Amino acid sequence: MTAKDCILGRRSIRKFKADPVSHELLAEIVETASYAPSWKHTQITRYIAVEGALKDRIARECTTLYPPNGDIIAAAPVLMAVTIIKNRSGYERDGSFSTPRGDGWQMYDAGIASQCLCLAAYEKGLGSVILGLFDQQEAESLLQLPEDRELVALIPVGYPNETPVAPRRKPVEELLSYQS
Repeated sequence: MTAKDCILGRRSIRKFKADPVSHELLAEIVETASYAPSWKHTQITRYIAVEGALKDRIARECTTLYPPNGDIIAAAPVLMAVTIIKNRSGYERDGSFSTPRGDGWQMYDAGIASQCLCLAAYEKGLGSVILGLFDQQEAESLLQLPEDRELVALIPVGYPNETPVAPRRKPVEELLSYQS
């Protein structure tokens, strides 16, 4: 499978089979995702594979902002909690910001890492969807995150039980411009 195949073929999956995902397969996917680029190679993204009762509790208690996300999490065999180490990406060693974007680079790095995780999962036959609507504070509490970490996204992962079609894309002429 080429990179283009992965990019064109991957869809957000919201329905999963009950089949478990092995820890070995999850480790392989995270290893692949670890090659995502990051600010000054800070590699701030960390993953927590959440299963069982804790996953179900997050599905129930952390999705009141958008209850359908709770159904998606509950149906997936594993939930990948994407976290970052705070105050590294976009910062200099003295704690000052490197660019006017401030700490925005940490979200950029987490986004790249999340997409790499989803593409690596897709290559291995798994589906995923990146969720952003959840009670971050409650989820961080349930996950017992240390103070230096922040929860960025929740990604349910499992074997797909649906085959969504690609939504319409904007034409290149609308997306690309040139200047000289």
